[in-house]
Order: sequence, then C-alpha cells, then structure tokens
Amino acid sequence: MAFSKAKRKGTISGIIFVAIFAAAATMIADLSIIKSLGISPLVIGIVMGIFYANTLHNHAPAEWGSGITFSGKKILRFAIVFYGFRITFQQIMDVGMSGFMVSLIMLATTFILGTYLGIKIFKMDRDTSMLTASGASVCGAAAVLATEPVLKAEGHKTAVAVSMVVLFGTISMFLYPVLYTTIIEPATGFLHMTPEQFGIYVGGTIHEVAQVVAVPASVQGAPVEMANAAVIVKMTRVIMIAPLLIVLGIYLSMVAKKSGGTSEKVKLVIPWFAVYFIGMAGVNSLIHNYTLSAPQDIATLIKSSIDTINEIDTFLLTMAMTALGMGTIFSKFKGLGLAPLYTAGSMFIWLVVGGFVITKVVTAIF
Repeated sequence: MAFSKAKRKGTISGIIFVAIFAAAATMIADLSIIKSLGISPLVIGIVMGIFYANTLHNHAPAEWGSGITFSGKKILRFAIVFYGFRITFQQIMDVGMSGFMVSLIMLATTFILGTYLGIKIFKMDRDTSMLTASGASVCGAAAVLATEPVLKAEGHKTAVAVSMVVLFGTISMFLYPVLYTTIIEPATGFLHMTPEQFGIYVGGTIHEVAQVVAVPASVQGAPVEMANAAVIVKMTRVIMIAPLLIVLGIYLSMVAKKSGGTSEKVKLVIPWFAVYFIGMAGVNSLIHNYTLSAPQDIATLIKSSIDTINEIDTFLLTMAMTALGMGTIFSKFKGLGLAPLYTAGSMFIWLVVGGFVITKVVTAIF
C-alpha cells in the first residue's frame, strides 16, 4: 500500500516531487509563445518527466517511486472524473445531430482502424496499439491517460502513445488553417465548406482540445460559428471517452474469458471512473441550467468556482502525465521501431481525408 506506515513518507515525498515538476510545466505552458502553439501543460509535463527519467532518475531516492506511481495511477483517475466539469449535455445538443454523428463515426472508425493496423499490420502489442488509437480518436493525451488504467498498460507504452498524439496533433494544428484558406474556404476553395461545417470537421478530427481551439483562431476573420462548432463537437468526442472505455472493458473481459478456454466466470472490467465522469458532466449540466436563471452575482460565483475546479483538474492531469513520463526509460522502447509512427500516421491520414468526406456527407444528410 502506498500509504502504509513503511511507505507513507516516501509516497508523500514522491507526490510533492511530481507536483513541483507539474507546477513548472504549468508555468511554461502559460508563456505566450507556448500558448500560441496550443501546447498544453500535460504535454510539457510528460516531456519534462521523460527528460528526468533518462537523465537524473538514478539520483532520486528509490522510496519516492511509490509517490510517483500513485500520481500516475490514482491521481489520474480522480482527475479524469472531474474532467466532466468541462462538459454539459446542453453543449452536445446545441451542435445538433450532424456534430454528434461526425463525432461518433470518427471516434469509432479511428479507434478500430488504429487498433487493427497497430496489431495486425504493424505488429505492435495490443496496449500500445489501443492507447495510440484512443489518443487519435477521442481527445489526445487525456484519452490516452484515461485508457491506460483500463488496459493496465505499462507507463512507457502510454508515453509512446502520447508522443504520437503530440506529433500529429501539432501537424494538424498548422495544416488545417492552410487547408481552409487554400481549398476549403467557401468563396475560393474547390472543396468548399461553410464555416460551421469546417468547425465540425476540425472538432471531429483534431487530437487535443487546445489544438482545436487554436485552429479557428489561426484563420484570419474566422466567424464565431466556426469556433463554436469546433469546440462543441470536440467536447462531444471528449464525453464519448466514457462509453468507449466501458465498451472496451466489456471487450477485454470477453477476450480474457475466451482465451482462458474454460467456463470459469471472468470478472467484468468496468472503468468506474468513466461512469463517474459522466455523472460529473451531468452535475455540471444541472449547474449550468441553474445559473441561467440565478441572480448575476451567484451565477458569477458559480462560474468562477467551476473555472477553479478545471484549473485544479488540469494541474492534477499534468501531475499524472509527468509521473508517467518519469517512468519512461528509452531503453524500454527497443523493438517497437517505427510501428507507432506508421500506425499514428495512418490514422492521421484517415482523420484528415476520411474526416472531410464524413463531415460533408453527414452535414448534407442532417
């Protein structure tokens, strides 16, 4: 136990150590040049953690390891639950059926494609394949973090998946504004989309929330409906992490039962933190409804409180990401080769090309 009498001091010291790194990552992410690139503190945290793991790791007390592990496991699940305060069910309804269908289709097809390519074509292990697929299909690094405890994956595999999210998510952030201004813009592009359609396309296919926000901001004179559609569709994808993890838990239980070759009952793996995540989104929805009719001073206080919760939650997610980075030793990557790059690259092509087609078809129907 992490907080047993023998380990308590080392665990607390390890948590504080991770928190110091996370605080530094948060301050770096707040720099204007980093903000302009849409790089979240989560990404900076894992980079700092990986640097530490491969340079100074042997100089830290071994007993701190329990605190680092606690940050990457327990704090992670707690933070994912409170991520629900970023979403309301009203936001999903506002974007309409077209946004919902694009989110659902892109999430399902990207996750299935990435998992299949990783395991069957590029011969990666199951965990790395699924982690990489979850990051591309749902919400980037946060989705990788949420999927990791369901798979019970090793930390270095999570780091591989996050690195792929960072690479191709960053490419997307610079590519999409160019696509819009050259071939998609309604007045001049031969593959034209309306601003709202393009927003749905962006929200349905780009990895990180911060990157989705950055794209409309990078399009000169972009109308507000583009940014609104992009963010709402993206948040729809975010909330779908919960049903995805529940389905994944059921699938893993069925596979375990089948591979066992016996009729012995296999315990169903249900990621309860994902269920609680939906519950928090529901609470946030009720709070949002209340603030619409509440007195101005109370509504302001509630909004300020939720903003504070989200800031704390981002810090806890940064701690979890940093802790995962601290467990990432490059020597563990031997044998993976270029398979993660090929898998993530294939999903990236599907997101850009397939996502465009799906968005055009779905918005034409709905």
